[in-house]
Order: sequence, then C-alpha cells, then structure tokens
Amino acid sequence: MNRKIIPAVLAVVLVPVAVAPSVSAEPAAARAYVDTRATDCAGPGSGCRPGIVVHHWHRRGAQARGVGWVYASREGVRSGTARWLVKKPGGPWKTGGGWKRAARVGSFVETSWGRDGHTGPKYPRNTKVCVEFRGLSTKACVTLK
Repeated sequence: MNRKIIPAVLAVVLVPVAVAPSVSAEPAAARAYVDTRATDCAGPGSGCRPGIVVHHWHRRGAQARGVGWVYASREGVRSGTARWLVKKPGGPWKTGGGWKRAARVGSFVETSWGRDGHTGPKYPRNTKVCVEFRGLSTKACVTLK
C-alpha cells in the first residue's frame, strides 16, 4: 500500500492591524505654536560676515514672539567675541545677550545664546534682532514676523 504523507498545512493566524487615528503624533499643545527660524548673512563678498540664525515662536494669532535661541557666526577669522541686540518697534536698541567668546570651527567662529523649545524672552511682532562682533561695524539682523 502506497501511502502519501501530506504535510500538515500550517495555520496562519492573522493579527488584526491596529488602525492609527487620523490625528498627527504631536500633542495638541505643540500644534498651537508656530516655530520659525530666521536667518541673515551680512557683509561684503562671499560667506557670512557676520551671520545670524534666530529661532522664534508664537501661539497662533498672538502678537508676542518668543526668542528661543540666537546663533552668531563670522567667517574668515580665527577668534571673535559677539553679542546680540534687540530693538522693539519704536524703541531703542538693547542688549539681548552679553558679550560671549565665539569658538572656532574650521574657517569661521560661532556662538549661541538660549536653548531650544518655547523658552526665552518675548517681544512684540516686527522686533529686530541683530548680532554684532566686537571690532566689526557690520551687523546681521532679522525681523521677527
């Protein structure tokens, strides 16, 4: 008698796939903020002499702008000291962050103030933020929109 042994069919158990909700993964509180990076390069020639990057944020519909951090850089130098300045609409220039030594990174120097997140001082819309390096008359500026 010829018997054929038929291998047993493995049962495949299907696990239902969880359906992700249609909302995004970020919490509702985070969506209430608008985060922006404003940049500028000043000075003659190629490169940023100096350069600025400002992370600012605000709640949707608000007039106040929070400044999370300010970054200053300058190309073509080995060392430098920088600070950032702020000017509210119709107001005088004020120091935002004191003089700070910039660290060398390749052919430029850089420094920063503040930290990431929704922290830092708040200013009205259209406030100007600038960085200046000691001994350099050119400033790099951005406007908080």
